[in-house]
Amino acid sequence: MRDMSYLKNMPVAVLGGGAVGKTCAADVKLAGGEVRLFDLMPYAKDTLRGLEKTGILLDGVQRNRDCFERSGRAFLDLVSTDIEAVMKGAGHVCVACGSWGHEAMFRTMIPYLEDDMVINIFADNFGALLLRRLMREMGCTKKVIVGAWAGPPYGTRIEQVGKYQFPHVSAKYRTITQRGAALPMTDTDDFLEASKYLPIMDSVTYGDGPQRACTVLDVDFANLNPVIHVPATILGVSTMENWGVIFGGYDKTNYSMYCHGLCPSICEVQYQFYNEEIALAKAIGVDTPKFKYEMFFSRRSVLTQEYMGLDEDGNDNVVFPLDQPSTEGNTGPNSIHHRYLTEDVPIGCKIYHDLGVQYGVPTPIIDSMITLAGAMHKKNFFVESRYNLAYLGIDNMPKEELLAYLNEGIYNR
Repeated sequence: MRDMSYLKNMPVAVLGGGAVGKTCAADVKLAGGEVRLFDLMPYAKDTLRGLEKTGILLDGVQRNRDCFERSGRAFLDLVSTDIEAVMKGAGHVCVACGSWGHEAMFRTMIPYLEDDMVINIFADNFGALLLRRLMREMGCTKKVIVGAWAGPPYGTRIEQVGKYQFPHVSAKYRTITQRGAALPMTDTDDFLEASKYLPIMDSVTYGDGPQRACTVLDVDFANLNPVIHVPATILGVSTMENWGVIFGGYDKTNYSMYCHGLCPSICEVQYQFYNEEIALAKAIGVDTPKFKYEMFFSRRSVLTQEYMGLDEDGNDNVVFPLDQPSTEGNTGPNSIHHRYLTEDVPIGCKIYHDLGVQYGVPTPIIDSMITLAGAMHKKNFFVESRYNLAYLGIDNMPKEELLAYLNEGIYNR
């Protein structure tokens, strides 16, 4: 493992001006670091508007076992749509945009990569595989670490009224652990060590530390969004669509999938979805996080342990019983057009399905989620999603070839 302390005083480039990107940028600045925030046009007209004047206000409960908290108004060192200016001389590069924006963001940043940069993808959602594929195609040979995290280190939201976004992000919780790996795995020790010099990860560094995943596919199986969001949104759709109409008062925006949608039968489906992920990981020869059956039957599902940890017996420190009301969960989704379906189904679920087809693992629960979401959207996500194994550069790979690529970076195509 290399000494990664050279990153300590280097600028941090945050790419993406949404809730996670703004929270990351504000967090770095409030920790005393130099931070630059970038977004692509035309999104930047809204996401970066006025930030030089207002800064970004970071607050919120920031729930976590260790009471790690960082709040305040952060005035960034640079807010720009000039990718060259944002990237030049940076140490950590944090990609914090939605997964549908990964390709455009990667194509924009690749020409400005520099040796020894550390790329952090929050959340990865197969981004590391896509980035390496695009680097090969664009002829980029810079010696960078491409690292993947299962999720961002916050549950965070932007304050918004209608379509207007305020320069204000509120973190509901901070994680005390994150599962991460690099592509290839030979860079993973350096990648995890580098996270000590990234203020975004301070609650993890001061908490239980990062978990070393077994390849970036392990990281992608560790992404809790598909297994939690998709069954709860699809099977709880009647509650969601009737909220603010028949019950829940007259405010549709206070609906929470966690607080109002989860029930024992949905949690059972989530558990079976999770077991299909385990079967996929086993067939491929990688790992995936281990959760006990009863951990799914909580109003925060298996998410709680990311920010509240486990007790001495390996059980959740905090459980939010399904037979009791709770206000712990984030609000949303408010419609079927929310990212809980529009991202987690045609990307996360779809790639799980494709991996199952390629490596002979049936995924009936996951497939049913894709089918039902497609019916609601009047689409065939099996056909229409651009996310497939060819898009990631791993189609028609025998298991041994895939593992050689994931672990050693050997790509002979």
